[in-house]
Amino acid sequence: MEKTSLTHPNKNIIYITGVDKDAFAHIEDKELLTKFYSDGDNRWLGILLKRYTMLLLGVCIKYLKDEEEAKDAVQQIFLKVITELPKYKVDFFKSWLYMIAKNLCLMRIRDRHGRIPVELTDKFVAYEELNTRTEMLEKDKTLSLIEEGLQELNDEQKICVQLFYFDQKSYQQITDITGYHLSQVKSYIQNGKRNLKLIVERKKEKVND
Repeated sequence: MEKTSLTHPNKNIIYITGVDKDAFAHIEDKELLTKFYSDGDNRWLGILLKRYTMLLLGVCIKYLKDEEEAKDAVQQIFLKVITELPKYKVDFFKSWLYMIAKNLCLMRIRDRHGRIPVELTDKFVAYEELNTRTEMLEKDKTLSLIEEGLQELNDEQKICVQLFYFDQKSYQQITDITGYHLSQVKSYIQNGKRNLKLIVERKKEKVND
């Protein structure tokens, strides 16, 4: 396969070349992530990013209300993904990517208006309006800790929390996807959310020590 290029002499611009996403449509995200973590070849990351480029653009347009700014935001998301993905293991790429996109839109809206709409705040942690750059960086750090913390949950809790909070699936949809009973799904979500909060708080304490 042709070598994938994810960079450009202008570091604010990323071109994804040498990627025919249709040729890899049968390969699931998780398998592409496994390949990327195994050999570090950016072609796997290129396939993933190209797969979700239009989704990212749609998300950014929805929040930023400006197509040109949204296109620029997508480029920033690509940069962040290239930088952050090798640092820790991500199991659900689409959900993680959406979280990155939403957080970046939050930062742009904050810079534009000096405040963050309550509707965009994270579901796991109750945030007040953020008015300083330091607080914004703290939110970004918390989101990273949440992603890390998810990996410490047991498999049942992790997949149910991911599907409920990130993919916005209903209890019944999660039951259909996982095969768990409805009572199990509710229990896994409740316990997973509680455990995740404890994990994030513990990680924050270690960072601050």
